[in-house]
Amino acid sequence: MSKIQEEIKKRILVLDGAMGTMLQRYKFEEKDFRGERFKDFPHHLKGNNDLLSITQPEAVKAVHRAYFEAGADIVETNTFSGTTIGMADYHMEDLVYELNFQSAKIAREVADEFTDKPRFVAGSIGPTNRTASMSPDVNDPGFRAVNFDDLKIAYKQQVEALIDGGCDLLLVETIFDTLNAKAALFAIEEVKEERNIDIPIMVSGTITDASGRTLSGQTVEAFLISISHIPLLSVGFNCALGADQLKPYLKRLGNNTSLNISAHPNAGLPNAFGQYDQTPEEMQQLIREYLQENLVNIIGGCCGTTPEHIKLIAEVAKEFKPRPVEKTHALSQ
Repeated sequence: MSKIQEEIKKRILVLDGAMGTMLQRYKFEEKDFRGERFKDFPHHLKGNNDLLSITQPEAVKAVHRAYFEAGADIVETNTFSGTTIGMADYHMEDLVYELNFQSAKIAREVADEFTDKPRFVAGSIGPTNRTASMSPDVNDPGFRAVNFDDLKIAYKQQVEALIDGGCDLLLVETIFDTLNAKAALFAIEEVKEERNIDIPIMVSGTITDASGRTLSGQTVEAFLISISHIPLLSVGFNCALGADQLKPYLKRLGNNTSLNISAHPNAGLPNAFGQYDQTPEEMQQLIREYLQENLVNIIGGCCGTTPEHIKLIAEVAKEFKPRPVEKTHALSQ
């Protein structure tokens, strides 16, 4: 049994908040993204946050450190777009292994600075910017911009680098298309088998609107069934909705699984300018309701959340016991 599997039985684990929100505070310009190494790169690089693990490593370290200081048990690597598919936008496909390895290494170094309690590094595996289930062309419903094998190959390279860099677990997150996620999970299982290792896996989908479905149309229950064949540390939801709107879907998840449940919602819904207005105090009160109702085992924040949000979430998490994991009424049973 891994260390995190032991810890999750003892207490509610706290995940970090948004990486992008924190990096935006630095107001990095094109030259900052490039650094010395990529100063003559022929394409624009501003906006490639994953690249900052190479060109601005101290800033990324500072974000991880701030979340650990706020009380996070788990930080996510700066690798949300770290596949050849994601990096194609910046013509940096050849850099994928290094990006993931360096991001994991940075997070590992910061985690090891904290010795008061176990701290963990989760390799962040985003959904890519393509979908395997739907056509991007309304005139050609059968067309796919990416297929399962393409995704599996891309994810496998990312997974290998994240493990080599020192991750304790892998987080397949912000899933809007479960077929993409299944490719990631297939890649992880392949790496585990080839290396004869075991590494805990978190899976986190995203409910895109009040319909209670993922972007590719799955309900909570269908999403759960789709991934239930893989041994998981946890299943949950993140992004898209704030804590208030996400709550009913976490309840439905809890009613149908014996897995640990995670949640890292946004700081409310974005305003007209795309900013998130929910204060740490407001979010803490909503998260308190999660904990009072025994909804989660892992809790954190997504878009718009900061170390200030995580600090108050960590404080309230100490007051409650984790959701009991019972071997009953699970869809996967």
